[in-house]
Amino acid sequence: MELKEKVAYIKGLMEGMEYDVSTKEGKLMAAVVETLDMMAAKVEEIDTDVDQLFDEVDAVSEDLEDVEDYLFDDEDEDDEDYADEYEAGLYEITCPNCGEVVCVDEDMLASDDLTCPSCGTKFEVDFSEDDADSEEAGGAEEKE
Repeated sequence: MELKEKVAYIKGLMEGMEYDVSTKEGKLMAAVVETLDMMAAKVEEIDTDVDQLFDEVDAVSEDLEDVEDYLFDDEDEDDEDYADEYEAGLYEITCPNCGEVVCVDEDMLASDDLTCPSCGTKFEVDFSEDDADSEEAGGAEEKE
């Protein structure tokens, strides 16, 4: 039984018991039943609003899911592209002038014409030293 139906049942009981609404007790019972009726109507209105809000939230959630799919769906493809670049051999080189770390590939290393994008200084990488010495001197370090 719904709340509104229960209030109607109580109202019917009160009328069936022939409460005299001109007495103090009758006025009190009538006021209580009227208040219950108003509360039941308000609860019913709130239930309707909540149902509507649930529907709207579901619709917004579905729309957001579509937007996320549109924006973030290609992340896997991007990761595959980056994996190919790392497989090709990227190196981090520290600029001897400004200390900026520059990422270069094997083709750029072979060109002997490296330019720091931050300060514009041209520099060469000395491969004659072993890896430990070249890292300390700002040489190339393979990025895995």
